[in-house]
Amino acid sequence: MSVRRIKTHTGQTGYVYQYYFVGKRPTLAGDPEAPSTEYIFDVTSDRKTTFAVSVFLQPAALEAWASSRGRTLSEPEQYAAVKLRLMQAFDEIPDMRNDGRRVRLDAEILPGLLDSIGVD
Repeated sequence: MSVRRIKTHTGQTGYVYQYYFVGKRPTLAGDPEAPSTEYIFDVTSDRKTTFAVSVFLQPAALEAWASSRGRTLSEPEQYAAVKLRLMQAFDEIPDMRNDGRRVRLDAEILPGLLDSIGVD
């Protein structure tokens, strides 16, 4: 049995979110975000109701990064980008439970997120 590392983020929306990483998988074939990798987090803002939030990392974003930087992103760097995108969603989406369950990480957003933490 594994122990979940619960993390906390205070969003600019005023909510304090607790979340943990559940896992990742290739996006299901019928999903509108396919093809991509789906990173799944369990999230709560009230410590009573937990809901899943999926961050979809698109292969086009990884390809654009590799093309512009001359190298591919490592697995830990990809996970860091996904977590940063989740935090950005916490800061920007006032009602995560109803409006933020599916978050896209595309080629437009990826460079800015990684630049913010010094990934080159």
